[in-house]
Amino acid sequence: MPAPDAIHQLVEKFQYNLHEYKNPKYLETQVRVEFINPFWEALGWDVSNRSGFAMSFRDVVHEDEVKVGGSTKAPDYSFRIGGRRIFFLEAKKPSRDLKHDPEPAFQLRRYAYSAKLPVSMITDFEELGIYDTRIKPAITDKSHVGRMTYYTYDQYVDKWDEIAGIFSKESIQRGAFDRFVEDNSKSKKGSAE
Repeated sequence: MPAPDAIHQLVEKFQYNLHEYKNPKYLETQVRVEFINPFWEALGWDVSNRSGFAMSFRDVVHEDEVKVGGSTKAPDYSFRIGGRRIFFLEAKKPSRDLKHDPEPAFQLRRYAYSAKLPVSMITDFEELGIYDTRIKPAITDKSHVGRMTYYTYDQYVDKWDEIAGIFSKESIQRGAFDRFVEDNSKSKKGSAE
């Protein structure tokens, strides 16, 4: 499946204004609205609840609640099908180095591990890291611990078939995500460095 025009346009826009987006003044909220939401909409997810579903049946719940170590935390996105959580997505601003900074990966892994989700992701649009979140997170973990796959924005067009084949809503409903989780079981402990 070739990448849709929307993905080509997002990648071109990001490349063209990369310096601006990498500035620490460009905020997480801005990258979510301009890039992350449209990216997931291109994968068939109703990110802004245009369908008007009740909270328990939305495709995506923003700032979902999860208990982590006795306190309530709020992952940026919770992707769901039929009210069941499938994975979390944590967003960061593009000035963060998601490949090497261990803090964002630890935060995501803690949320997803506490919610008993097998896989979750972190992105700033520039980077997208997919993590095996069945591995108990430790504050001393390096950023690559549990990382199964890592993409950069300039790979989205060429790797679209792979990305959509696992993470589009339709592919998940057809069982591709479950097969991905099974194929990347804990025994293989990914570390896409």
